[in-house]
Amino acid sequence: MKLTVTTFQTLDGVMQAPGGPQEDPSNGFEHGGWLVPHADPDMGTFIDETFRSAEAFLLGRRTYEIFAAHWPKVGGEDPVANPLNALPKYVASRTLRQEDLEWAGSSLLGDDVPAALAELKERPGGELQVHGSAGLIQTLLREGLIDELRLLTFPVVLGTGKRLFEGGAVPAGVRLTESRTTSTGTVIAVYAFEGRPSYGSFALEDSADAA
Repeated sequence: MKLTVTTFQTLDGVMQAPGGPQEDPSNGFEHGGWLVPHADPDMGTFIDETFRSAEAFLLGRRTYEIFAAHWPKVGGEDPVANPLNALPKYVASRTLRQEDLEWAGSSLLGDDVPAALAELKERPGGELQVHGSAGLIQTLLREGLIDELRLLTFPVVLGTGKRLFEGGAVPAGVRLTESRTTSTGTVIAVYAFEGRPSYGSFALEDSADAA
């Protein structure tokens, strides 16, 4: 399976609590809900397209708890709720126990998350999708496990909060495979990870060497 990450960030890279004030107020974060004024049908179309490609989901503890409190209650033909409720959900957590996972189709990955994910990625199939899960994404970046990053950058600057690329991010080469802009100015970009970055130089040759 291909491991894909879909996440929201501000122009200055903050990804904490996009959907509401109580989503994640940790560290005194006061800007919860910053995404909501910029949501529009263009964003909804992209999200629906993304969920149609899912074969399983990978969630951190906090995101699992937020999703499990909401999506099982959504019925009908909702394009997000249907796959979330029907497909396998793997949870990366050192504090939850299997009996804590009441959402149907949920299971713990175990203590060695990178090893468990490496095994999952070897299985045939479609996409193993990550949505949100800031702490988990940091682990995935460090371990080089992400195949594709779907990044929605919103036209707002906050200055504080958890960032997608925190200090110490592992260098990586990425290739832009798709981009579009929504009616509210959100830039949606899809990147494929391609190993280590390449390097070059714009410096002119030393005049003595050139002679």
